[in-house]
Amino acid sequence: MSIATNAEKKIFIADDDADILSILQLMLQTKGYTVHATPNANDIFDYDHDFPDLILLDIWMTEVDGREVCARLKENDLMKNIPVVFISANSGIKEITTQYHAQDCIPKPFEMLYLLNKVHNILFNSISE
Repeated sequence: MSIATNAEKKIFIADDDADILSILQLMLQTKGYTVHATPNANDIFDYDHDFPDLILLDIWMTEVDGREVCARLKENDLMKNIPVVFISANSGIKEITTQYHAQDCIPKPFEMLYLLNKVHNILFNSISE
């Protein structure tokens, strides 16, 4: 049995805040993950194979609502088991996470180490804090 490395893990990030998007992409790539970052969450539906291992999804975006994207993902037989983590300043983020069957949530603003630990825990099935 081989041990998976960060480089084997693919993360899809959708956020319409260009600064957050670029910082997340840079930090996750620095940790060795393969990252696809986009301001358009609907890009996830362009995948027909080689799906990401994790989706980080903002809730409030200009073009699309992250809740709608999550609902569509959970209805899609090929993508319904990909963990979705909402990242948002929405005060009801925990309730939204439960309602839309997302794996977890990260409230904005967040500490980068907190996000990196949460991503690692979800991808490698470690015990979350």
